[in-house]
Amino acid sequence: MEPVTITNENFQSEVLEAKGTVLIDFWASWCGPCRMLAPLVDQVAAEHSDVKVGKVNVDEQQELAAQFGVMSIPTLIVFRDGQKVNESVGLIPKENIESLIQ
Repeated sequence: MEPVTITNENFQSEVLEAKGTVLIDFWASWCGPCRMLAPLVDQVAAEHSDVKVGKVNVDEQQELAAQFGVMSIPTLIVFRDGQKVNESVGLIPKENIESLIQ
């Protein structure tokens, strides 16, 4: 499944009201580690059709980043049935991303 762009406007419907697991990637275009993590997140999205993957550009969606205390990027946050259940900060290998969503 292709990652969804998450904004203030669609966060409620795409994440909080979603059934199942949602992985959110907080990133920015100028962030080197974010650019390195992005293909791994995309692979996880492609290989796990049961997981919705969303991306939040922290420069464009500063309120969402602040709401979840994102101080460093990349940050991955996992929601299950609308509840935050896991979080990781920094560049991590694909195996660790898959562990986050289990």
